[in-house]
Amino acid sequence: MTNFETLGLSKPLLQAVEAEGYTTPTPVQEQSIPPLLAGRDVLGVAQTGTGKTAAFALPVLQIMSRNRPQGKRHIRALVLSPTRELAAQIDERFSAYSEHLDIRHKVIFGGVNQNPQVRALQKGLDVLVATPGRLLDLINQGHIDITNVEFFVLDEADRMLDMGFIRDIKKVLKLLPKKRQNLLFSATMPSSIADLAGSFLNNAVKVDITPKEVTVDRIDQKIMFLRKADKRRLLVKIIKQERVECGIVFTRTKHGANRLVKQLDQSGIAAAAIHGNKSQGARTKALAGFKNGSIPILVATDIASRGIDVDGVTHVFNYDLPNEPESYVHRIGRTARAGRTGIAYGFCDDSESGYLVGIQQLIGKEIPVDSSHEFHFIGAIPKPGQKAGKVKDPNAPKKQRNRNRSNRGGGRNNRQNSGSGGGQNNRNQGRNQGRSNRNGGNRSGNRNQSRNHRSGDN
Repeated sequence: MTNFETLGLSKPLLQAVEAEGYTTPTPVQEQSIPPLLAGRDVLGVAQTGTGKTAAFALPVLQIMSRNRPQGKRHIRALVLSPTRELAAQIDERFSAYSEHLDIRHKVIFGGVNQNPQVRALQKGLDVLVATPGRLLDLINQGHIDITNVEFFVLDEADRMLDMGFIRDIKKVLKLLPKKRQNLLFSATMPSSIADLAGSFLNNAVKVDITPKEVTVDRIDQKIMFLRKADKRRLLVKIIKQERVECGIVFTRTKHGANRLVKQLDQSGIAAAAIHGNKSQGARTKALAGFKNGSIPILVATDIASRGIDVDGVTHVFNYDLPNEPESYVHRIGRTARAGRTGIAYGFCDDSESGYLVGIQQLIGKEIPVDSSHEFHFIGAIPKPGQKAGKVKDPNAPKKQRNRNRSNRGGGRNNRQNSGSGGGQNNRNQGRNQGRSNRNGGNRSGNRNQSRNHRSGDN
């Protein structure tokens, strides 16, 4: 049986691993550590929660500890992370794994005063974990030199691109030395990530931990069909009945997360929200409260959730089903960590049934349905042959702006169809027709025409 010793780790690292309670390497660790120790680049497809931080941190620390350059320390390993929370989590792992090594590390990110970060940089570092914005800011100020980096790690690459960091990543790559070892980890591998990987990885070993492998049997998954208006009441009922002491609730929007926290508070349930609009202080406080148990429920959006690394999560609630199937796998992977069991509830209303179809196609099986609750709504169940994707809500309000655009388009089409030989009269006729439509004449007819345009676009 494979263990950490057979992977080739040194005694100080084996001591640290044992102190953390690790016994058997996860698949991503088993497949990544040997090639990294051999000096190879690695391209990893793996979710947070699969043990990938240890997969890159342990071999990097081991190689760095073999020989430490004389004189002042300089940055030898650079880890880029998309969010402040995830960067802090990675730095915590480096702290735990380097317990018995002479390695100095630091995390830097925006949203806080830079002075303490600058002072730490001036003392000299071996490992720097950073978010792209703050890294480039301090490089431009002359506080950071990455020309001696031997290991470059790009973590959560797909979320990096989603958050618009591609330009920053390319700037960093230009500043790095050509001779270095590269590691890229991403939860998904769309063409944009494959292109990015191809631009700087050299003959990389690909480690692919597929979503099916991540969706472990220890997670008890349930789908509950209901109306959107009943979601809050069902959530409160489950939390109270099952006495949830460590649960994460995922919402689609930041506003929805804030609103839900207030509603839970009104129901006597302590909760905190974590998302991109929260200050760094508020996010740190919420995570600390969640970790120490004073806040039993954390309400999060997908981007902010990338920094939540808590082993004791027992419940995950997909309050809003994600529109990206891969996000579902990432969300439920927050529970059943470190050998524990967990439960993942999915609330599906009639506008989200297409999302459920996409999720089940990705994981390759149907998620068990719990129809025993009092809010069960058959209208939310996917129809036979339903395609994956968003379901159009027939009750959604029609926007006046869209109708006007449709009618203006009619005026433009008339002008374009008149051809260059039609002259000014045809153009004026088209313009006048557009104005007539907008100003009222056949409003009922125009609304129907506008609806037909929208139906055709969809």
